[in-house]
Amino acid sequence: MPDAAAAASPAQPLLPVCSTLPARGTLLGFDFGLARIGMATGELETGQANVLTTVHDESSTARFQAIAALIAEWRPVALVVGIPTHLDNSAHALTARCRRFANQLHGRFGLPVFPCDERLSSVAAEAELSGAGMKHWRERKSVLDAVAARLILQTFLDDLRHDRT
Repeated sequence: MPDAAAAASPAQPLLPVCSTLPARGTLLGFDFGLARIGMATGELETGQANVLTTVHDESSTARFQAIAALIAEWRPVALVVGIPTHLDNSAHALTARCRRFANQLHGRFGLPVFPCDERLSSVAAEAELSGAGMKHWRERKSVLDAVAARLILQTFLDDLRHDRT
C-alpha cells in the first residue's frame, strides 16, 4: 500500500510516503487497464479525490499524449497507480503490467509514482454506480474506470492522512 513508497523503481529504498510528499499539492490517480485508463485527481491539503476522466485509447502513444495533457493542466506533485493483487496478496494477471505502467509514468514525466492496493476497486465502483441509479452496464462502462481511480486515490489519501497523524 502507500506506505511502501515509490513504485517507480523497485530498486529504490522504501521511504515513508509522508516524508516524500508536501502538505499541499495535487495528485493524479490511475486505474490502468488494457482497454481503458481511469483517472482521478486529489488534493493533499483536503484529502479528497474526485473523478477526472477515462482515457479510451488502446494505443500507447495516444494514452500517454492524453496523460501528458492532463499532467500539464493539473500540475500534480505525484502520481498514484493502482496495483491489482488477489485477496491472498498473490500477483494478478495485470500486476506486472500496472507496475510497468507506473515505471513508464515516472520515466516520461519525472514525477514520483506511488503504488496503491486496488483490490476490489472495480467491484466497489460498480456498486457505487449501480447504487447511484446507473443500472445498465453500458451506462456504467464509460465512467467505471474513473470511479475506480477515484477510489484508489481516496484510499491512498486516507492512508496518507493516517500515516501523518
